[in-house]
Amino acid sequence: MKQSYTMEEFNSARSVVGDALSALGNKDERVWLLTPDIGFGCKGFQAEHPDRFIDTGIAEQNVVGVSAGLAYEGNIPYIIGMMPFMSMRALEQVRTDVCYPNLPVRIIANYSGLTGNGGSTHYAMEDMALYSSLVNMTVCAASDPVQLRQIIEKSLDYPGPLSIRIDPGKENRVLYPADTQFEIGKGFMARDGQDITVIACGEMVDYALRLHELAAEAGISVRVIDMFTVKPLDEEIVLKAAEETGRLIVWEDHLMKNGLASAVADLLTDHGVQLKSFKRFGIPQVYPGFGSAEELYHEYGYDLDAVLKYLKSLF
Repeated sequence: MKQSYTMEEFNSARSVVGDALSALGNKDERVWLLTPDIGFGCKGFQAEHPDRFIDTGIAEQNVVGVSAGLAYEGNIPYIIGMMPFMSMRALEQVRTDVCYPNLPVRIIANYSGLTGNGGSTHYAMEDMALYSSLVNMTVCAASDPVQLRQIIEKSLDYPGPLSIRIDPGKENRVLYPADTQFEIGKGFMARDGQDITVIACGEMVDYALRLHELAAEAGISVRVIDMFTVKPLDEEIVLKAAEETGRLIVWEDHLMKNGLASAVADLLTDHGVQLKSFKRFGIPQVYPGFGSAEELYHEYGYDLDAVLKYLKSLF
């Protein structure tokens, strides 16, 4: 398989969001950009298309309602916000105003998981669970800038509501070559392997690729699946991995219950799949305090060292 992981190249997800939305705005007059007083990614679009830009102020419920109204008129609104508030403060509006009528509103929101050092009130630990429970909602967790750009570009003609979670977006490692192709709703096998499969999303894909390399030094062959679409889950790629490797790790920067791991476990249970091992890594049932993402991953037992230690214990 073509190696895609690079250690040196970085890009800003915020810049990618802004560039991609400006390009979509130039391409299609149905594209609007709205924000509840969040500046990243907005300035270029605002300057180029001031008649299709709305800042509602710090009012997440309102930005969703206005977006729904625009979508009813045939437009495709994109919202840039903070995921803790887009997923919780505005949940009723997302459910009733957007998902119930199945409108093409796209929510791009940062500060996912324990990123951003904002404390428990500013961590989005429940967003994938909340959004995955909503009928018609597609839930994405981008792992790198190349993938993020493609999700945004392909969302233009994608049916129904869609959400994209990202980290603060200031400096993001580029994991994939620019010509890598992703499809919303399909997992991406970033690395092949025969001994065990790691299914990861968002920030944890970077660590999973590092794990692949470290495990190889120990003689362990790790398959890495980038499950950047959490809902709908790519059932085929999960079932194939379960059959071919027999062991699964699910790694997410989200509560371990009701997120990606729960979706994978539900699928395996529904199909009566018996594994040699299944392990979740993610946020336990706690409200974390302040600290960098790396410090908190270590504190709560789902950093690279913890997963590598568990992996080596199996072989």
